[in-house]
Amino acid sequence: MHSKDQICHEDYQRTADWLLSQTQHRPKVAIICGSGLGMLADALKCQDSFKYSDIPGFPQSTVKGHAGRLVFGELKGKTCVCMQGRFHMYEGHSLSKVTFPVRVFKLLGVETLIVTNAAGSLADTYNCGDIMIIRDHINFPGLAGLNPLSGPNDDKFGPRFPPMSGVYDKSLRKMAFDICKSMGVSQYVQEGVYCMVGGPNFESIAEARLLHKLGVDAVGMSTAPEVLVASHCGTWVFGLSLITNKVVKSYEDNESVNHEAVLEVSKMRSETLQALVTELISRMDINNNTA
Repeated sequence: MHSKDQICHEDYQRTADWLLSQTQHRPKVAIICGSGLGMLADALKCQDSFKYSDIPGFPQSTVKGHAGRLVFGELKGKTCVCMQGRFHMYEGHSLSKVTFPVRVFKLLGVETLIVTNAAGSLADTYNCGDIMIIRDHINFPGLAGLNPLSGPNDDKFGPRFPPMSGVYDKSLRKMAFDICKSMGVSQYVQEGVYCMVGGPNFESIAEARLLHKLGVDAVGMSTAPEVLVASHCGTWVFGLSLITNKVVKSYEDNESVNHEAVLEVSKMRSETLQALVTELISRMDINNNTA
């Protein structure tokens, strides 16, 4: 990571202060919406909404299915902030910019981060439309040295060498399974390992076979950097992948994937995901705060 990509603590604080001056909401939960999953923000009551282009220091989202708005509001009496669209490394953003909102959320008082994404399945038992609760991840860019925590460590946020074992909170995962059972949707709910690749291309067959052999259940182009930074600064993490396509692993398979199909599956499962996340937040032991 080059020095020009470094963001100092004052930059995060400046953005947080601006947001705190623009809304009375003081969120304890942040939600990052993946491709086509921005409808989660629509459930928020008493909304204050800001275009990314109006927020000091915020990058811009350029991908279809990412609206580019930060929405504050209440969900089942809990104050939340929701990103309708995230930032990706493949858009040309540095990882400092990709993860910029996560540290701003910490300064806003957020204690729990919920990340969602659209992903392709590598597990043979998964089907399109399945919801995968993320148990763990493999961060391929990170293994190659592309890590949002590279560079000087900001001790105000967290330690130099943060552990990543158990980063996806076990109690929240169990709570989500219980909710899915009560909703009657557990037949298409999975738990597995998510892998981040750089993108923006979908995987080659050889790459898909490699990931499958490594024990990857679902693959996508996001999430891991945000989770790394959230964990680094002591934020609880819960993650969901919506399985929008099956990754091609055979040279005899004529199937292919495209972004439009991903958005269609996201639309199909939008109500279920919204209900699951809403109920999960309602059961969290957090206090609702306003200024």
